[in-house]
Amino acid sequence: MLVKMELDPARQRLVYGFFERYLTLDEQEEEQLMNEINYMDEAERIKIMEIPISYEKKGIEKGKEIGKEIGEKSGKRKVAVEMLKEGLSSELIVKVTKLKKEEIEELKKKL
Repeated sequence: MLVKMELDPARQRLVYGFFERYLTLDEQEEEQLMNEINYMDEAERIKIMEIPISYEKKGIEKGKEIGKEIGEKSGKRKVAVEMLKEGLSSELIVKVTKLKKEEIEELKKKL
């Protein structure tokens, strides 16, 4: 219905925000919606799929968090490798990088 109303973007966001906030779909309802979308004509299907959905936003945010964690851990591992090359103790490296002792030992074996 939201797509068929052909509202301007501001009104569309307002109506969409209402639905997202007060009329959230459970898993079964989402599945039913996706089945119904598959039977629509191509133009409507494209318009519907352009509407951002809250769980997609949550997924994007979660992905960013995971990426940040991976990046931080990768950076810590690089620092740990350099510290190992300098001959520093595993205990000191664990204390500085907050990596687990097992991770430091793995890195040590790879050198």
